[in-house]
Amino acid sequence: MPSRIDREARKAELAEAAWRVILRSGVSAVSVRTVAEEAGLAVGSLRHVFPTRTELLVYSAELMMERAYERITNLPREGSTEDHVLAVVKNLVPFTEQTRAEMDVNIALIAEATAVPELKVLRDSAHAQIAAACIWLAAALRGEDPDAPSEAATRSGRRLHALTDGLALHLMHRAESEDFERAAEILEDEIRGIAAGRN
Repeated sequence: MPSRIDREARKAELAEAAWRVILRSGVSAVSVRTVAEEAGLAVGSLRHVFPTRTELLVYSAELMMERAYERITNLPREGSTEDHVLAVVKNLVPFTEQTRAEMDVNIALIAEATAVPELKVLRDSAHAQIAAACIWLAAALRGEDPDAPSEAATRSGRRLHALTDGLALHLMHRAESEDFERAAEILEDEIRGIAAGRN
């Protein structure tokens, strides 16, 4: 068991090194050599864990998705349903340094999907999961059974998903305090509108 834990820890360490390379120099700079250097390892040690660049990139994307999912599902359920939904949705938009870094890496990995088909599968899966989550949240806001959303809740969820994606991209281009405040207000208005049956 310890050897498995050690291997998983090493894989995570290398994925984090890949993220740093992407944030600093872009996904094109990711190679077995550059990531090994970033992690302070010999190339042979990295190849023992990730024989190819593709395996490294795919694992890096999977780990980022996994950590974001864990962070969101572990959010405390405090306050009203509207408060909780806002907290969840804010974690899908780059309001913090952590979520901004995740978005930067995600965009870079998505851009690489043309060359690495395995990343396209992950990209499409992540998109479908977020779409489903937004529909689930919209149904909860409307007081419905989230596992059996109505057509109206489905429409509201799709709109929330599109709004969230749009604001996320907007904040990647502009990151001034007024933009953060405006984005938060837009999300709050949308969530209140869904809860009231207007959106």
